[in-house]
Amino acid sequence: MGFPKGFLWGVSASGFQCEMGDPSGDGLDPNTDWFAWVHDERNIKSGVVSGDLPENGVAYWKLYRQDHTLARKLGLNAYRIGVEWSRIFPKSTVDVSVEVERASDGGVAWVNVDSKAIEKLGERACVAALKRYRAIIEDLRERGFKVIVCLNHFTLPLWIHNPIVARDTGLKRGPRGWLEETAIIEFVKYAAFMAHNLGDIVDMWATFNEPMAVAEAGYMFPQSGFPPSVNSFKAFKWTASNMAVAHARAYDAIKTHDTVKADADSSSPAYVGLIHNVIPAEPLNEDSSLDIEAASFMDNMHNHFLPRAIVRGWLDKNFKGVEKKGEVKDYLKHRLDWLGLNYYTRFVVKGRVNLLAKIFAGIKAVPEIVPNYGFTCQPNSKSADGRPSSDMGWEVYAEGLIKALKSMAYMRSPFM
Repeated sequence: MGFPKGFLWGVSASGFQCEMGDPSGDGLDPNTDWFAWVHDERNIKSGVVSGDLPENGVAYWKLYRQDHTLARKLGLNAYRIGVEWSRIFPKSTVDVSVEVERASDGGVAWVNVDSKAIEKLGERACVAALKRYRAIIEDLRERGFKVIVCLNHFTLPLWIHNPIVARDTGLKRGPRGWLEETAIIEFVKYAAFMAHNLGDIVDMWATFNEPMAVAEAGYMFPQSGFPPSVNSFKAFKWTASNMAVAHARAYDAIKTHDTVKADADSSSPAYVGLIHNVIPAEPLNEDSSLDIEAASFMDNMHNHFLPRAIVRGWLDKNFKGVEKKGEVKDYLKHRLDWLGLNYYTRFVVKGRVNLLAKIFAGIKAVPEIVPNYGFTCQPNSKSADGRPSSDMGWEVYAEGLIKALKSMAYMRSPFM
């Protein structure tokens, strides 16, 4: 059985996770929140991070041609790269003026990054980094790869997010990343600049890789390893909402500034999507109303909040899956051309009653992730269901892929 015509079979890479590693220091990028985070002694000593450092990585920044050769030998025809915002703009662009239009609810409805702003951003940009990314993309294109460019894979420039300060002050000081509206505006400037400068050789764009992981792991699971490791449901909600708005405005900016088809077979000069990790949420006890309610809450929160926001415009801030008056935002809807669906394993949850959560947030059952299922197994062992686990301790739950795909069918967008 062969793949259908036009089927993309490829790989993806995160800039922070693979670019550094050359012994000479070529390609070192110390200007991200994650670089500061993984080097923090407190994090290393407490086990929040592993102690493995990016400067001991695979040096893709220098060895990209070798990597592309290997990928071609494997028979692959698509390659998703991640651009590091901090490489393009190692210093702040906040003072580059742009016009911001507001919706009636005060939300950011439009960011006009005009030609003057693009010119000023060009004066701030690291030309060498921009040239290197262009060389990487051109090398891939010469080898016949369909190139997908992801603009943000977890990391933020330190001038947008200082996770050590944010953590040590309990989020009172920063800069605090996606908790602040500044991050939305600056991300749109960056997206517009990249579309303007690489649009002639890129047709497929992704704004974010797994934005819900950033929000959840950073503000709900302090031991996950994600910065800033502050347990705050309020901060989680602000981050998730701001990233939804950032995607919508970046979508508009990319469409505005990339008007040239790089490939004749492309459906659009700018085909803009987002990568979302879908995790089926299942009740521990299917006969327990609390567990069922908790699983539903988890499903709405993790899997559907962001897609619904950028497809239907529904900003479901209470995560209940019940649409209320004023929650649908016209300035968010219809901002997705394709969805990159990542699947790893599942959540198994049980519900517990929390009186404060019920009174102040209307949450009937607070979800608790049950150990020894999904992501919480022992490496190379068995889950509580008797299923094998991976080297990372993730339960092998193959049928979850079908569940994940079916759960996103309502979006009516092509999957990647």
